[in-house]
Amino acid sequence: MPLADALADLSRLMNDELARLLPLPEGSEARLTEAMRYASLDGGKRLRPFFVLQGARLFNVAEQAALRVAAAIEMVHCYSLVHDDLPAMDDDDLRRGRPTTHRRFDEATAILAGDGLLTKAFEVLAGPATHSDPQVRCELVWELAAAAGPAGMVGGQMADLLAEEREMDMIAVTRLQQMKTGRLIGFSCEAGAILGKAPHPQRQALKAYAHDLGLAFQIADDLLDVEGDPALVGKGLHKDQAAGKATFVSLLGAERAHAQAEALAAQAAAHLDVFDGKADLLREAARYVVDRKL
Repeated sequence: MPLADALADLSRLMNDELARLLPLPEGSEARLTEAMRYASLDGGKRLRPFFVLQGARLFNVAEQAALRVAAAIEMVHCYSLVHDDLPAMDDDDLRRGRPTTHRRFDEATAILAGDGLLTKAFEVLAGPATHSDPQVRCELVWELAAAAGPAGMVGGQMADLLAEEREMDMIAVTRLQQMKTGRLIGFSCEAGAILGKAPHPQRQALKAYAHDLGLAFQIADDLLDVEGDPALVGKGLHKDQAAGKATFVSLLGAERAHAQAEALAAQAAAHLDVFDGKADLLREAARYVVDRKL
């Protein structure tokens, strides 16, 4: 199956799963759930769920189990976007080509919607329907908490806020992006191996793939912020440059940044040799990450 078709199929599956996990209740909490659904349904590239499902297929994991984990990761990702867009942080009005959650609702509802998505994610991971082995469920919870917490995504966001006030070199920017973006991508790539109780060498191969892919992804994001089409990207551009933040592009220049992203994508794909043809879509995804326009 071509990668574009696989991503489209996954997007439909993910939308259905998120809608199932976030039914609209009656009563005062209905507005909160509506905001949670607004933030997570009908949008985004769904790359993190894609990595979960493709990784799970390498180890013959049941699709419904993988979908639950993918939905949990997407909830965490969407919560982070809702909070990142708030006036106290990036102060964005557009996300995925439509008003951000705090613009569509209000700031208080957006904060609660983010909180709701984060906590719902761990409820889903801990549920017996995710895996029959409680040890596997505990490992999923532990790994996602580590990837999303102060040593991962949240810590990276703190470093990003401070980046406007500090001089940052390549080592500092790389560490920031590995925390803010790379850790969650890394967990997405490894989750299928956790579900499938994969042997250590195969899990390490996916970890190495995720490391290089995550850096390639962020370099491509920095390039899109400089070179992208706002109509395709679906959000405001040039914000890092306006804020005076160091990025891969500002440190390397656009030409070297393109070359580095392509080298990292090729390196990421090479880590998958242990899986032979079963990982072809993951190899294609590494190329897609650097070629994408949104």
